[in-house]
Amino acid sequence: MNEAEALATFGALSNVTRLRILKHLVKAGGDGLTAGEISNEVEATPSRASFHLAEMTKTGLLISERQSREIIYRVDFKSIGDMVHYLIHDCCEGNKTVQSCCNPNDNCL
Repeated sequence: MNEAEALATFGALSNVTRLRILKHLVKAGGDGLTAGEISNEVEATPSRASFHLAEMTKTGLLISERQSREIIYRVDFKSIGDMVHYLIHDCCEGNKTVQSCCNPNDNCL
């Protein structure tokens, strides 16, 4: 992941609706959710949810697949991993304090 890709990815998550979408899709795992299910879960109108889903798909955070009349959305876990890796290793240059904070059982200060 390069700097421009990282900025686009982090930007795609800098919205409360998009962050909620990501959380629900992570929970759904490989099965994913339909656009309608996502809209209901995040309490967004279908058009608003579609807008956010399109933005997240454009940055590579989500994968979409048409199944009959519905579109199923799934998290691209590799993309999420690339984003976290970029933040810890490239942006923070592998700082040991930052890395220790990634373990919720460790006290990072």
